[in-house]
Amino acid sequence: MAAVSIAQRGASVLGGDERTRLAARARTGLERARASGEGVVAAIALSADGAIDPTAVALASRRAGEPWMCLEQPERDGAALAAIGSAHAIEANGPRRFTDVAARWRALAATAVVDDPASLVAAGGFAFAPDGGESPVWEDFAPASLHIPEVALLRRRKEVQLTLATLVAPDDTVDDAVGRVERRLGELRSRPLPLLDPAPASRARIAGAMPPEHYVSAVGRAVEHIRAGELAKIVLAREVEVHAAADHDAAAVLGVLREAFPGCYVFGVGRGEAAFVAASPELLVRREGQRASTVALAGSIRRSADPAVDDHLGEQLLRSVKDREEQTIVARRIERTLEPVSVWVTAADEPVLVKVQNVQHLATPIRAQLADPLPAVELVGMLLPTPAVGGEPREAALPLIPALEGLDRGWYAGAVGWTDLGEDGEFCVALRCALLRGKIAHLYAGCGIVRDSIPAEELAESEVKLDALLPLLS
Repeated sequence: MAAVSIAQRGASVLGGDERTRLAARARTGLERARASGEGVVAAIALSADGAIDPTAVALASRRAGEPWMCLEQPERDGAALAAIGSAHAIEANGPRRFTDVAARWRALAATAVVDDPASLVAAGGFAFAPDGGESPVWEDFAPASLHIPEVALLRRRKEVQLTLATLVAPDDTVDDAVGRVERRLGELRSRPLPLLDPAPASRARIAGAMPPEHYVSAVGRAVEHIRAGELAKIVLAREVEVHAAADHDAAAVLGVLREAFPGCYVFGVGRGEAAFVAASPELLVRREGQRASTVALAGSIRRSADPAVDDHLGEQLLRSVKDREEQTIVARRIERTLEPVSVWVTAADEPVLVKVQNVQHLATPIRAQLADPLPAVELVGMLLPTPAVGGEPREAALPLIPALEGLDRGWYAGAVGWTDLGEDGEFCVALRCALLRGKIAHLYAGCGIVRDSIPAEELAESEVKLDALLPLLS
């Protein structure tokens, strides 16, 4: 069969060979399910038309209220993953949520019937805190939440792979399983992402969850704790709400973000009626076999439309004692975390500048050769939260963050990404983000506070970071 084509009217149906292959996978899955008494995932991978836009297909084809996720990094050879539906959910909470999720994924992988271990993924994310967001706005976003999608579209370079999956229960039939997959395939549509209204009839109202003075005061108190020797760094965040006249459109926002921030991880995660969207500049971890990659990202300054001024600002950031200290704290902590599980860990001698649309950062790439192939999810649990979003030492900073911030971070500063059956995977830090729920968007941005931080300057830096999404939503 030729590559699967997905048009506005719907996807092509399975050919005879593909249907036979799917039925064979379902039959084996049914045998395993009846032997174990547990559901077994059966999946097939198909080549899809390379011109397909995975994000556009997912957002046009999702069913109301079902889980979905889109993750792109456009400048990285157009890399994209889009996932809709849930063949099976893996969720957990508490301090062991990462190891619990990894163990349950491994157990499911042991019985899965698939074409290729890399073709089946679990996609989703993790909250910042062990018990996740406790306020109503974070309803449906579990502290740890990965879903095996019924439909996954993976684009690497100019090739697109379509994976269709179903959970075969012990009381299923082969025809039941095949029918579910065929119905889902038939529902796939492709439509361009909608455009944001450039001139809405009613302007949105912007309101801080806390007044700016609260943030200035919190930074001041944090500096006092640091100068008293209680900790070296702490990250404090702000929340701003955008109240619009109509519901915020996650698809339109993602369309703008991927055009404006092609070097970032642009993602959207849907749970229930809400969507969590972002353009994050920060890789948390990428695992490929026994190789792990990450980036220490800390220290920020604004950008300028004037190239000469922009370069001057970058040099100013590179020479900043305060920002270099913040960067060093993060890089050293990541290295110390990876060293016990690695043959070697290496970091760049000097940080480099990472420039996105409205801000530039100091970044230190870090690589490790793992002693054992630890699962990507467990590596996330080891690293999250890094001092770039938490603090140092972690034990002193984490209890202090909610006391000073006075907000519920939910998935902000958590991790979003995917893992496959081989336990490789890639997760980014959830930064420059907003939670869209109906007419209200909750935006989050934080700054790293060290000994020499000046509260008014940190407030100004938070405004720069909020500007990644605020103009789009307001």
